[in-house]
Amino acid sequence: MLITYKNVDVHQAEHIVLRDVTFDIDSGQMVYLLGRVGCGKSTLMKTFYGELPIAAGEARFLEYDLTHLKRKQIPYLRRKIGIVFQDFQLLTDRTVEENLLFVLKATGWKDKHVMIEHIHQVLEQVGMADKAYKMPHQLSGGEQQRIVIARALLNSPEIILADEPTGNLDHETGDEIMQLLSSIQKAGTTVIMSTHNLEWVSRYPGREFHFEGGKITEA
Repeated sequence: MLITYKNVDVHQAEHIVLRDVTFDIDSGQMVYLLGRVGCGKSTLMKTFYGELPIAAGEARFLEYDLTHLKRKQIPYLRRKIGIVFQDFQLLTDRTVEENLLFVLKATGWKDKHVMIEHIHQVLEQVGMADKAYKMPHQLSGGEQQRIVIARALLNSPEIILADEPTGNLDHETGDEIMQLLSSIQKAGTTVIMSTHNLEWVSRYPGREFHFEGGKITEA
């Protein structure tokens, strides 16, 4: 299993946000996190990449024991996942290629020729092969989100975490992003996605984790 949680409690500012959480997630799955704002979806995601500690229970993420996660391990854990944010978080003063180059350098890549070649391969994968030299402000919202997905794919992650990835997009563009995430999942990468849009859940089926009252239940 890629992720195993057993009887996990998660606190934030001394309040219990999630309690007695138990689930397993394996490779190549599409998993939806569903529930109202403030119900703990983002909180759960933050425990995956070491932003929030596990208060009680057993939690493993890839090969890491999250209950005994050391600060020095967190950067290495984060290199194994890709994160797609709702608000893009691209560096606005750099081209698309420079944005992606920044990530590769930060995660230990050295050979610039190899890095540039890899960047163009990933851009082609997300349908953005001709946008490498564009600035973020020259791209539409959908194009920017495709670049964010490319950024998430750079280090060939086993898991992509997508936090409301279509939240700022119109319906047609959102559907294009969902098609892309679905194709990535079908190619073998686990995608864990929070969303309010139940249409995506019906059109691109996966496991459904429902958040309510500090508990998580699977539909």
